[in-house]
Amino acid sequence: MKNLLLSLAFVFAALTSFAQTSDHLTFKGVPIDGTLEEYIAQMKKNGFSYLGTDDGTALLKGDFAGYKNCYVGVITLKQRNLVHKIGVIFPSRDTWSTLSGNYFDLKEMLTIKYGEPSNVLEIFESDFEPKDDMSRMHEVKFDRCKYYSIWETDKGEIQLSIDHVDTDKCFIKLAYFDKINSEKIREDAINDL
Repeated sequence: MKNLLLSLAFVFAALTSFAQTSDHLTFKGVPIDGTLEEYIAQMKKNGFSYLGTDDGTALLKGDFAGYKNCYVGVITLKQRNLVHKIGVIFPSRDTWSTLSGNYFDLKEMLTIKYGEPSNVLEIFESDFEPKDDMSRMHEVKFDRCKYYSIWETDKGEIQLSIDHVDTDKCFIKLAYFDKINSEKIREDAINDL
């Protein structure tokens, strides 16, 4: 009986240590913290392919949240090798129905995980309301589509938006900002002044 109780206590202690959570916002279960090299290694373990690093930002490619071939940027400040932001670019879409469908699908999943967004804007800023798929995509391409949702958590901020590059690529962008490390980066910037 004594051995059984001792074994149960050991198992409980082990489970409790694994259940402890990080103070940092997480991406794919990995705290947004550490050096760029450490974070890249963690993302490789999660099935992402490393494409390269430029100016303190590592680019990876892989599957995320049920979407294939997403690009993930892991961002640091060059002067301080500390990961503080993760950006995800979902595959480009050619129609409003698929683009907005991806946005609302991701928004629903994020709402399930983080609760209702703290800030939402979903409008077209044009002189007329676009009526069909083609006119809505036209508004996206010319920067008159403002669709975003923001979740503010104790550990950081998550931003989901419809975005574009020039007039040929329209996609969903998702960004994670770790609160602790973003504050450290901000402190470094203030110290520069």
